[in-house]
Amino acid sequence: MTKVGIIICGRYSSCGGGKCLRAVREHKGGFSVYPPGEEIQVVGYSQCGGCPGGNVEYVPEEMIKNGAQAIHLATGLVVGYPPCPRIRSFKEFIEKHYKIPVVVGTHPIPMKYYADHKNMSFWGKSMEQIAPALFSESPETMTEYN
Repeated sequence: MTKVGIIICGRYSSCGGGKCLRAVREHKGGFSVYPPGEEIQVVGYSQCGGCPGGNVEYVPEEMIKNGAQAIHLATGLVVGYPPCPRIRSFKEFIEKHYKIPVVVGTHPIPMKYYADHKNMSFWGKSMEQIAPALFSESPETMTEYN
């Protein structure tokens, strides 16, 4: 079993987490990095604290105390508008300070967002590099997450 924490964007603090939790069950999106059939348990779910992301300094510690072996930065940080300008800093800080892996992405990118974002100059290859699991999903899966 792998235990994970999820940090979402503060803009979406009222999000119920349905797509993220579905992706955990289905091993889709960012959770496709774990072997099929391996149980994934969410041990923490919080938001970044809003710009500039003050909770990112403290929330991982609580998740680790609850057994987290990896932290996922939610897909909303990737496809929100604008995408989080601090996502790389969050990843680097958590990995270096807490010595825990960070996966960028939770649920697959919904096709309705991908269709717009893929043509935007601020997104492109840089997001594919930081969140490769999100870009390996089929168009059908991405459409299912609309």
